[in-house]
Amino acid sequence: MRTVTLSIAAVMLATSGAAMAQAGKMPQGDMTRAQAEAAAAQRFAKMDANGDGVINQADREARRGQMFERLDTDRNGSISEAEFNARTEARAARADKPKAGKRRGGRGMGMMKMMDTNGDGALSQAEVTAAAMKRFDRVDADGNGTVTQAERTAARQTMRATMQERRQARQAAQPAN
Repeated sequence: MRTVTLSIAAVMLATSGAAMAQAGKMPQGDMTRAQAEAAAAQRFAKMDANGDGVINQADREARRGQMFERLDTDRNGSISEAEFNARTEARAARADKPKAGKRRGGRGMGMMKMMDTNGDGALSQAEVTAAAMKRFDRVDADGNGTVTQAERTAARQTMRATMQERRQARQAAQPAN
């Protein structure tokens, strides 16, 4: 079998920002504001790969290295086609059994830019928590401090409708070829 050597950057193109995308996720079931803050702190700690109190390029590089290490199962410094396919098959198997609160896809860099309120290219614990609380408050339709599954479902439906409208507007604005 031929070996396909992939650079870390190429491998991560498809998976970049996955950890950052998780910064906005909420688990299934009811969640209080305090639980949301605790979950944001836990996710921040996980994303702060080097423990320096900020999430920045160094953390992203460390996570890319970790991803490369997970993919390079024979530890030869390259990722073979078989190793790459094994990862794809494992993801497909997990997709058949999604975990509660698990988000697929990657909008990481866009989310990071939205959370980076001071524009320094890094995220502090305060910025991550503020973004999580902003999302929590937006979903907590009745403002009682608890997000229910019904509120989460309604927010998701609203978001999907908005995204569909934007997609249609972009398509309408594109010149016909």
